[in-house]
Amino acid sequence: MSNRRPNKRKSSPNKRKKKNHSNEVDQNYSKTEDIRLNKFIAHAGLCSRREADTYIAEGKVEVNGKVVTEMGYKVQRKDTVVVDGQRLTLEPFVYLLLNKPKNTITTTDDDRGRNTVLDEIENATGYRVYPVGRLDRNTTGLLILTNDGDLAHRLMHPSYKVKKTYEVTTKRTLTDDELAAFAKGVELDDGKAKGFNIMPFGDVKNTFLISVFEGRNRLIRRMVEFHGTEVTKLKRTEYAGLDLKDVSNGRWRFLKQKEINDLRKLVKLDALDFKKN
Repeated sequence: MSNRRPNKRKSSPNKRKKKNHSNEVDQNYSKTEDIRLNKFIAHAGLCSRREADTYIAEGKVEVNGKVVTEMGYKVQRKDTVVVDGQRLTLEPFVYLLLNKPKNTITTTDDDRGRNTVLDEIENATGYRVYPVGRLDRNTTGLLILTNDGDLAHRLMHPSYKVKKTYEVTTKRTLTDDELAAFAKGVELDDGKAKGFNIMPFGDVKNTFLISVFEGRNRLIRRMVEFHGTEVTKLKRTEYAGLDLKDVSNGRWRFLKQKEINDLRKLVKLDALDFKKN
């Protein structure tokens, strides 16, 4: 059963009370173990290793008060690592599944004061987590949040072809030929887009299900616009083998240990050993 949705209250992640959960995995580095700097940054949840390399090359990384631009530089857990003014720590990995509501921004903060996905999980873990990919403001449904930078990067990378399924409601009913065109591929301004497992959604008017294996910006909406109509409602119902069972709109839950390792296996990462916690 999903967790209760917390009250909307802004607070700094560093000031939140740390909570212990069986689905957290400590990063088992000793204080004296050497860790590549880009790996440290990724495992602190800030970004992928490749993106960490960019931060390093641009001179935005400090170790113990000194700017480091050397690729392959190694640090230890006890070192002070600061990226672009933000101090990082190797916090335990945590993984959440949110049923994102409408009118919610898929960012960590918003300078216009709009509701973000982090507001929806406020105080959930006590650790910084980041959304895996994006859903636009009016798209609802399944969104993963984690501080496991390697997993997040691979789930979003097109080479891993992560399956996403959407429930799509359109302004008018698409014909059988129009739905079949998605399976063959429709030409968009940034290349052909193809859908899979396309079928009507029960008896719901103007609604169908479609799966895709890529994450281009506004992809489903643009595929529908190809046929001269528009999406009026869009919900992601499945992502990488996960679904929204028992998670109602605006609620969240922690991923189960098997779900976490299934995700890591999907993108060719080693399984985590929860027994060490």
